[in-house]
Amino acid sequence: MADLEQVQSTLGIKFKDPALLELALIHSSFINERPGSGLVSNERLEFLGDAVLGLYIAEKLYLDFPNADEGELTRFRSLLVRRETLTRLAVSLDLGAFLYLGRGEEQSGGRAKPANLSRALEAVIAAVYLDQGCDRAARFIHRLFAGELERIETLASVADSKSRLQEIVQARFQATPAYTVVDVSDSDEPAFNAEVRVKSSYLGSGRGRSKKEAEAHAARQAIAALENSLHPGSPLLNLDSK
Repeated sequence: MADLEQVQSTLGIKFKDPALLELALIHSSFINERPGSGLVSNERLEFLGDAVLGLYIAEKLYLDFPNADEGELTRFRSLLVRRETLTRLAVSLDLGAFLYLGRGEEQSGGRAKPANLSRALEAVIAAVYLDQGCDRAARFIHRLFAGELERIETLASVADSKSRLQEIVQARFQATPAYTVVDVSDSDEPAFNAEVRVKSSYLGSGRGRSKKEAEAHAARQAIAALENSLHPGSPLLNLDSK
């Protein structure tokens, strides 16, 4: 059985009703191997946690990015609540070690399965919400997602770089930036390298977890290169004559 005191210590929350936390950790396979036990799985809590998390993230993005349109906000939200992100955060809490799993699920590596981990995290969020209330749940989510939210802020700031670079290049060279993206992902996480060129001349490169993020970083580097090209002797000055 899970050490609920250890789980609470890891989460940084003392539950009024530890049974809610325990319920959040019960996988359906555990129930299936115990017919007639009266136990239920964490699936209903997962349903609620998905909604609680979605509301918090939507409100946070709405307030933090007043200039972002609906499409940008939707993209940011999808990055934050996707399975890969939830799994990574669940691993950081070592949730897999505390799951109640059936024997078959345990033997098939269930403690490390992204689906089990991401769903358990949503169930834990729901348990915190029911036990501690809205404000405490919001603080828990904010603390848990702090690093991810910071990455979104960085992504939002560099995303504007592509538009700015295009304006500069069109005005100065009457051309359009061309991006080349290479997938360099490994088994752990996605990764992309991007290069941006104008009239075949290299301007910058960048790396990111998505193609758009890599292109945005490349664009920012290109802007810096073009600003430096205003100095005499810069090889990029030759672009003006192409």
